[in-house]
Amino acid sequence: MWSDPDGTNIKYIENSGWSLSPRGAGYLFGGNVVEAFNHSNNVTEIVRAHQLIMEGFKEMFNKQLVTVWSAPNYCYRCNNIASILVLDEKLCQKFIKF
Repeated sequence: MWSDPDGTNIKYIENSGWSLSPRGAGYLFGGNVVEAFNHSNNVTEIVRAHQLIMEGFKEMFNKQLVTVWSAPNYCYRCNNIASILVLDEKLCQKFIKF
């Protein structure tokens, strides 16, 4: 997923739930987009990466989306924590930080 979730109250393009990304590529999307996608695809959560999360992972929109970041101290300069997501046979989640 190359676009990024946005939990702020930004002004979306024509109230679509999407906005241009300040990173210069892709878009930002809100919780309504996540909820509609999950409902349409009969899933309860989106698990994504490709966005630096200083704490290693971040759950958003009532746990309907989680971003997992697995590169500690990204580029040897960000001083961030990394994590992995472990799912058991019942799909219970456990985050391991390192």
